[in-house]
Amino acid sequence: MTTEVWYTSYGSNTHVDRLAHYLTGGTPPDGSRTYPGCRDPRLPSASVPVELEGALYFATESAVWTGGRAFYDPHAEGRVLARAHRITAGQFSDIAAQEMYRDPGPDTDLDLTAVLRDGTAVLGDGRYETLVSPGTLHGLPLLTFTAPWRMHDVEWNPPAAGYLRHLAAGLIATGAWDTDTVVAYLASRPGAAGHWTERLIRDLVAP
Repeated sequence: MTTEVWYTSYGSNTHVDRLAHYLTGGTPPDGSRTYPGCRDPRLPSASVPVELEGALYFATESAVWTGGRAFYDPHAEGRVLARAHRITAGQFSDIAAQEMYRDPGPDTDLDLTAVLRDGTAVLGDGRYETLVSPGTLHGLPLLTFTAPWRMHDVEWNPPAAGYLRHLAAGLIATGAWDTDTVVAYLASRPGAAGHWTERLIRDLVAP
């Protein structure tokens, strides 16, 4: 039974201060939602940069930020810049529940058997109810969640400024990629491309 995992964030939870609200509860800056937090509020024991095979894109409409949400297509060509947070399997279940606007509790504990065996597991048709395990790190599984559809099966939607700022700042803070690399990466992502230029994104994360 897996007790610890690497929750692998490719969206605004790359920013550890924002992730903390999913763990301890509260309302993050630039957000319009108060999170109940996890049953276990401890912060990650480690947060490290990772690169995943696949593609990041923005689609649907966020009720929290307005604008598109980040999604991960593990079957697309490319690479995804992400940040893996070492947390418990229970905390991962609670974060997933909050992403689906549910209150964490015993009935939201996820059965990770299928995703750890097969690499993916579709638990429902919700936007973050498809689990993906793109590999392991230091003997523990990398785990994330995304939508059940593929990148080209949905209309793309530009992300809001606050959402993109958290995503960019979180990636830059890892120290693995410089500002130019992160800015160019995000400006090229489907949904952002053609709406968010490199200059505009650089202005978002400027000191």
